[in-house]
Amino acid sequence: MPASPLWRPFTQHAVEPQPPKIVRAEGAWLETDDGRRILDAISSWWVTTHGHRHPAIMTAIRETTESLDQIIFAGLTHEPAEALARALVELTPPGLEHVFFSDSGSTSVEVALKMALGFFRNRGEPRAKIAVMEGAYHGDTIGAMSVGARGVFNAAYEPLLFEVERIPFPAPGREQAAIDAVEAAGRNGELAALLVEPLVLGAGGMLTYPPAVLGELARAARAAGALFIADEVMTGWGRTGTLFACEQARLSPDILCTSKGLTGGAIPLAATLATAEIFEAHWSEDRSKTFFHSSSFTANPIACAAALANVGVWRDEPVRARVAALAAAQACRLARFEADARFANVRSCGTIAALDLRVPDAGYLAEIGPKLRAFFLARGLLVRPLGEIIYLMPPYCVTEAELDSLYDAIAEAPDALGLVR
Repeated sequence: MPASPLWRPFTQHAVEPQPPKIVRAEGAWLETDDGRRILDAISSWWVTTHGHRHPAIMTAIRETTESLDQIIFAGLTHEPAEALARALVELTPPGLEHVFFSDSGSTSVEVALKMALGFFRNRGEPRAKIAVMEGAYHGDTIGAMSVGARGVFNAAYEPLLFEVERIPFPAPGREQAAIDAVEAAGRNGELAALLVEPLVLGAGGMLTYPPAVLGELARAARAAGALFIADEVMTGWGRTGTLFACEQARLSPDILCTSKGLTGGAIPLAATLATAEIFEAHWSEDRSKTFFHSSSFTANPIACAAALANVGVWRDEPVRARVAALAAAQACRLARFEADARFANVRSCGTIAALDLRVPDAGYLAEIGPKLRAFFLARGLLVRPLGEIIYLMPPYCVTEAELDSLYDAIAEAPDALGLVR
């Protein structure tokens, strides 16, 4: 049994080594208690955008603690939340006019699902079916697991999960099949919403698809009278090359979920944005039509201040130029693996880069995953492959030299681990 009482996420304690203890973080680097430095190549689970401890965000957190801590958000309000809501309406695609705060990506999706179902119930329309993409991941709460891929991650909880309509992932050659599946799901008039991760399936394997297909999926859903929900928890805040992935399809969703990079990754916060039509379906003198959702820490003032500071960083610093430069640098370095027989499906989308290591035993639970993690960590690199899928999602402050060290390690990994070409 472990010496520590901690129960870590996505960790099988019986086989995992004791993790390094981090005592300091700055920029793209983490420092351990024994003085080692580790390059954070996955932005600490995709949250850290500008780099750890960005000065403007840290200052906003410190200053806000001088006057505010948690304030109940039912019946009271405060300026950090008011200002952040206005900023998000301005930054997100047009038509999203109302902001509901929560505290994580999973809860932002739960909120979106409840908004969609409440919208149709309050209008007296019998729609309750949700369509999702095969292989998707939307979080680990019950609703979010229900709309995600089924497998070993949620098999124990299967009795609690509700059924959804699954459409094929629009891989090359299957784009029309995905669009047709949305149209088919909507023919009986029961489809309430289509929920997708725009442009990139994150935990589902960093799989990418083009903006035109995203636009056609949304069109098919709306033609069926359903809502279109964009889960931009991972894809937002520059990850796909634009502030939000939906922008690349010139698409405004009916509901948009955001978290992770919302505060620059410094502190937990999430938001679910919706159109005026969805809000107005819950606006009534009939109190039974209230949107019944909350969490104790809804719109935490300190988190909202951090997010406002993040908005300021996007406004005042050349973040879009950094994103473009990182996207180009990733694509350039990936090119060396295109003809490398040890790798397959070399791909990128904005600042996200991924490639598959050719191994006979593939999948998230394959032994290659932990071996790769240990290999990279021994070289001072925090990389957390999805089984045989190696991906990089570093903060935007990463340097060319730091990227070189990552890609050199990827090139070295197959031979160092004794994998046959």
